[in-house]
Amino acid sequence: MNNRRSLSWLISGVLPLLMLALPAGAETAVRADQEEEAGMSLVPRPLSLGAENAVSTEQAQEVGTSWVFSPGSLEEPQVQATNAHSSMTHAPEQLPNAPIPQLSDLDHPATTVDEWMQQIAQAIVQVTGVQVNPTDTGVEVILETAEGQLAAPVTSVVGNALIADIPNAVLALPEGEEFQAASPAEGIALVSVTPRADGIRVAITGSDAPPVAELRTETQGLVLSVTPGTEIIGTEDDAIQVIVTGEQDEGYNPSRATTATRTDIPLRDIPQSIQVVPRQVIEDQQAQDIDEIVRNVSGVNLSNSAGGIAEIFNIRGFEGTVLRDSFRRGVPFELLDTTNIERVEVLKGPSSVLFGQLEPGGIINVITLEPLADPFYSVQFQVGNYEFYRPSLDFSGPLNDDRSLRYRLSASYLSSGSFRDFTDSERYFVAPVLAWDISDNTRILLNAEFLNDTRPRDRGLVAIGTGVADIPINRRLGEPFDEDNVEQWRAGLRFEHDFNEDWSIRSAFQFTSRNTDSLNTETYSLDEATGEGSDRFFRQQLGRLEESYALQTDLTGSFTTWGISHDVLFGVELSRITSRIPDFFQQTAPINIFDPDYVEGPRPRLTVAESDFADDFLDTTNNIGIYLQDLISFTDNLKLLIGGRFDFIDYESINLLAAETTSLYDDAFSPRVGIVYQPIETVSLYASYTRSFTPNLFSRTVDDSRLDPERGTQYEIGVRSEFLDGRLSATLAAYQITKSNVAVDDPDNPNFSIQTGEQRSRGVELDIAGEILDGWNVIASYAYTDAIISRDTSPLEGNQLRGVPEHSASLWTTYEIQEGDLQGLGFGIGAFFSDSRQGDFGNTFRLPGFVRTDAALYYRRPSFQVALNIKNLFDVRYFEASNSRVAIDPGLPLTVIGTLSINF
Repeated sequence: MNNRRSLSWLISGVLPLLMLALPAGAETAVRADQEEEAGMSLVPRPLSLGAENAVSTEQAQEVGTSWVFSPGSLEEPQVQATNAHSSMTHAPEQLPNAPIPQLSDLDHPATTVDEWMQQIAQAIVQVTGVQVNPTDTGVEVILETAEGQLAAPVTSVVGNALIADIPNAVLALPEGEEFQAASPAEGIALVSVTPRADGIRVAITGSDAPPVAELRTETQGLVLSVTPGTEIIGTEDDAIQVIVTGEQDEGYNPSRATTATRTDIPLRDIPQSIQVVPRQVIEDQQAQDIDEIVRNVSGVNLSNSAGGIAEIFNIRGFEGTVLRDSFRRGVPFELLDTTNIERVEVLKGPSSVLFGQLEPGGIINVITLEPLADPFYSVQFQVGNYEFYRPSLDFSGPLNDDRSLRYRLSASYLSSGSFRDFTDSERYFVAPVLAWDISDNTRILLNAEFLNDTRPRDRGLVAIGTGVADIPINRRLGEPFDEDNVEQWRAGLRFEHDFNEDWSIRSAFQFTSRNTDSLNTETYSLDEATGEGSDRFFRQQLGRLEESYALQTDLTGSFTTWGISHDVLFGVELSRITSRIPDFFQQTAPINIFDPDYVEGPRPRLTVAESDFADDFLDTTNNIGIYLQDLISFTDNLKLLIGGRFDFIDYESINLLAAETTSLYDDAFSPRVGIVYQPIETVSLYASYTRSFTPNLFSRTVDDSRLDPERGTQYEIGVRSEFLDGRLSATLAAYQITKSNVAVDDPDNPNFSIQTGEQRSRGVELDIAGEILDGWNVIASYAYTDAIISRDTSPLEGNQLRGVPEHSASLWTTYEIQEGDLQGLGFGIGAFFSDSRQGDFGNTFRLPGFVRTDAALYYRRPSFQVALNIKNLFDVRYFEASNSRVAIDPGLPLTVIGTLSINF
């Protein structure tokens, strides 16, 4: 008990102090080259001179100047000025001062509309042609102009691309609205010229590193002499490092993820199956919820919708845990909106080594959007059948000249009917984010979310005999007055600082609050002969309040001992979750599923005295986790990942109506060991052993002794391969997970439990994602899953686990025309297959198998996109999930969604 009280005191006392102290020391600092590893969007470093040191275009022309951009120090890029007679190099502060202009030399402002329009016309220069000519050292890019002088470009580096933005230009090309040349020379992957709201953008992408460009002005226009760059990172000569301004778009095949190790390492180095569904897939499919995103991943399926108000998933036969930016969802049934989702990472198998108490299925980590360094403004409007309307916006950009302060604002509104009777929904969502680079080495990120969602709780259909009742899928068995109203807040702070090139610290805090008012009618049993819901109750939860506080602090570092490199992670996590759940029940008239008679008018509120039974609990869970991980690289192709975590849990539940308190103190150790061997660069072979734990909070033995935590243990082997020069990847994995210490009914004392239960899942999974040809993308999966109750004291032993199909598969592919008059026109087609599944743990009924087919047609231009998505193209009747015989979720019928997006 002293340990429990100490733990509670530590979290309640230390956590607020850490919150207050978190920004302290912000003047010390994180290297820009490691910012991407820390998981933050980064600030571009423009390769241009400051205004006080700028060389005018006129001065450049007088001496025949060409500007050469070459690697210099991290503080200032060097600019080289050359002519036919001399060669001299100036640091920016050494450039000669321009003559002081006289008042008579200055241009006078326009005094009439005609003069103003004439000045605008003279200022804007038309680019009438683009030439890309190979040279001995690379390529020469020529921007042809009919007349006028192009302004000096503002350049920056994004990944392997050198970007040159020209503000006073417009494209007037005879062949189309933009220009592209793929692989024009060795070391140069792409040259593109595209329009922008404030000019044009020239992007030159290197195959392995950003190219180097020399700019010069000629009578025919602007000429860029491009030389392929060389990737030089951290040499003794202190060469410039590649500074990335954000997550590089890798299409359908991202190469990195943070969920598996809390560090940004390549997927090929991770000894555990992990798949990433990127933003492009989400947009191509116009996914409206998390379920439509993760169905692209093998072994993942919806397990339960909690009455249509949340999403609970199965991964490899066991319940999975949903994270938000590597934080566990702070409160049960926390709602997620897709408006600000960047990507979704799915880590399969036990993962308590980094994330504490979890079910053994795995993790679905939802990564949200972060601010951009370049201005970006997008407005979108979606409309569909069932009176579906959803406008949204996404604005981002810098707030100051050096782009050290950036913002992002995502917002949406949803108003929709449903194929289910009287099941309308409405949602407001807004998510502002602010990123601040305090110095080159230190930065912080602030984010917030507000969501208000109103819809009824819908338990779906019911089972009769061994199948689903043959009633229309639109028939809802609640009442028209049913309603759930959720008001949800989230706020977070992330602080990062690099001490040097090798060591850095990251600390993140998150607060979540959810307030729910719920009035719903639910059927708990059914007379299958008559179709009457025999146990039917009106359930009221007014003022249900849930809050969570979580703080994660990670210290990461790299060092070498005896020629063996180590990438280590040491972390501490503190969390507290509190909930107040007033629950009132009153039995109400049954409803006949074949001929329902609904109640008209609003439902009056219940008091405790009017309730047939009521609960009112105040629950508090405190947790401390301490973890250590080391990725040991014996050679470039042989790596060992080892780690472990200690968790200490303090749980207290107060029954406010009965004035009773229940307390539990528990602890657990969770290890992980994995090895990766890469016989060739494109193939990774791996094997791993991982464990998880979940406290047994709600079961007790006949002698009231404490139950040990449930433990999940996984053995996994697999291979990850890359094809087509890394554009396509595939992961094949085989595994076995055993969940032990499961509390089951005591055969001698039916009202109590014993801890001998066991569940087992084994299977094989295949995931494929990437680009087959230019413009042809694919993401596909297959899973074989054998999940059973392997040990029990009841007839359940040997039964299959609820909602787990033995075979499941998915395929989604798109093709977008890359050139010509129809460039930007794309098509998509996909199929999602599920074998039949058991509807409950008693295996009393089955959900039938199904194949759902989706299709898409879209047209994309830089300034706008239009799309038409058809879901369940052949209007197949299917069932997504079930929680019991009286809670079966029907699948979406034929649905059409049109989307218009405008970027400016």
